[in-house]
Amino acid sequence: MDLLSVFIQGLTLGLAYLAPIGMQNLFVINSALSHKLGRAMATALVVVFWDVSLALACFFGAGALMDALPWLRSIVLGLGGLLVVCIGVGLIRSEADLSCDKDMNQPFAKIILASFVVTWLNPQAIVDGTIMLGAFRATLPPGSDPFFIAGFATASFVWFNALALVFNRLAGKINVRALTWVNRVCGIVITLYGLKLLSTLVQL
Repeated sequence: MDLLSVFIQGLTLGLAYLAPIGMQNLFVINSALSHKLGRAMATALVVVFWDVSLALACFFGAGALMDALPWLRSIVLGLGGLLVVCIGVGLIRSEADLSCDKDMNQPFAKIILASFVVTWLNPQAIVDGTIMLGAFRATLPPGSDPFFIAGFATASFVWFNALALVFNRLAGKINVRALTWVNRVCGIVITLYGLKLLSTLVQL
């Protein structure tokens, strides 16, 4: 297998892994519909950063650390579940605003923190990512690891930026009422996901 094929394998796997609707996708879509293009693209880049950092950690075995330290898994489940629920409830309670200065007073630090929460405080993503990427890593020819993970990272960059661009362009065709309901639907899904994390903690 040549190095270009390894890169393409990582790229296609990354796109297939990211395409299903999940918390990161909902986060980027909501931002793209709620903010101006510059803020939406900046948000997408932050999500890409956290997603790639998680992929690297999974590729090199973060899931194994959580398996070795059960108390760490419990902390991530509890903290992650609570923060995810807070983000979801916040979206449910929010009212859409299509005014031209709608995103000027929102601290970008909050977006950085929220994108970290929906990416890194997700034990299932860490475990699933570790199993998937670990399995693929075991099949790669010696020395080709960087090309595979580079393909995976490229998929993350392409996917989230395309998602932000497309939905931001669609935002002008969506009225305030529709956008408010988009917020609420995204909020409900994210809240349910947070509750699922907390229920997993209780089961442990």
